[in-house]
Formats: sequence, C-alpha cells, structure tokens
Amino acid sequence: QVQLVESGGGLVQAGDSLRLSCAASGRTFSSLTMGWFRQAPGKEREFVAAIMWSPGTTSYADSVKGRATISRDNAKNTMYLQMNSLKPEDTAVYYCAAREWGRMEVSSLVHYWGQGTQVTVSS
Repeated sequence: QVQLVESGGGLVQAGDSLRLSCAASGRTFSSLTMGWFRQAPGKEREFVAAIMWSPGTTSYADSVKGRATISRDNAKNTMYLQMNSLKPEDTAVYYCAAREWGRMEVSSLVHYWGQGTQVTVSS
C-alpha cells in the first residue's frame, strides 16, 4: 500500500503561482509513476500532469501545458507541481495519484489516491 498526503493548496489570485507537494510513504517511491488530477465542482476528475519513475518522463494536460511543471525528489519521497499564471478555471480539488507502473493519464489507471487539496483562484 501507498499513502499519499498533499499540501500547498490555498486561495490565490489570477496570475499568481502555487506549488503543491505530495508526500508518499508505504513502499519504494522511486519506482512509482506519480501524478496529479483535479476535480472542479460538478465536473469529472481530470488529468493534470504525471512523471514516471525513470527516466523521469513527464506528461501534461493541454490546459496546463506551459504553465505547470511536475517534478519529484526520490530522496524525500515527495512530488511537486509548480503552477504559474493561475486562472480561475484552475480552481479545483487537486489529488495526488500514484501507479505501480506505466503511464497514468486516465483516472481509471490510478492505483492510489491522496485525500486532495483545494486550490481556489480568484479573478
């Protein structure tokens, strides 16, 4: 089992930046594919970004490409999502996600979920 704990959410203004963190425990972090999904009120959970364990291949949703950077520190068992130029439409609960292997751009492929952290972007 893997436990995931998100932090770093909050209320920001449009144009601001925010860094989300996800701390993992329970098994070898470095072998997991890690990523972020988000869910806005009344909408389905959607993919944001993912990073594979080696060689650190990343993928992004078109909606955040160019504004978001996903990274991981295997020594600290922690993953990060840096988001810049935030928009009101980025408002959602952001969930940390993990998969034992392979790509993870679809929520049905996720093996482990965090509890989520709220990000609210005011205009």
